[in-house]
Amino acid sequence: MTLLHKLSKLAAASLLLASTAWAQAPAVKVEGAWARASVQGQKGTGAFMKLTAAEPMVLLGVSSPAAGVSEVHEMKMDGDVMRMRAVAQLELPAGQAVELKPGGYHVMLMDLKAPLAKDASVPLTLRLRNARGVESRLDLVLPVAASAPAGPHKH
Repeated sequence: MTLLHKLSKLAAASLLLASTAWAQAPAVKVEGAWARASVQGQKGTGAFMKLTAAEPMVLLGVSSPAAGVSEVHEMKMDGDVMRMRAVAQLELPAGQAVELKPGGYHVMLMDLKAPLAKDASVPLTLRLRNARGVESRLDLVLPVAASAPAGPHKH
């Protein structure tokens, strides 16, 4: 095999790796992510964040090794009763922040394997799909807190 042939193969492999890495790295900005601390015996808690996609995306689901079940939920008023339900997917319009917060869309971590202690962290993976149908994952590590981290909030 000639040196030129070896270099061509290496260049092709590098391009393949680069394109694979690009497909794995969704264009979603995550801000203010955190998970609510839980206490002994508590089987579920919430995780919250603001997601802004650079292109139209869909949040297909979430997972965490800290929980047996992880889902995206929506809380909304049904008459005069607040109801919570799982959603199959959540649209992330290009350039528009979608807030996952208490009382609205949020991540539910259920069947916790251990309590989430304040000042610890919890891994969370977002499963996303872009408008071309390409699926990707975004791995996060969320700080665990008793309440939302302090800081400037935009409304």
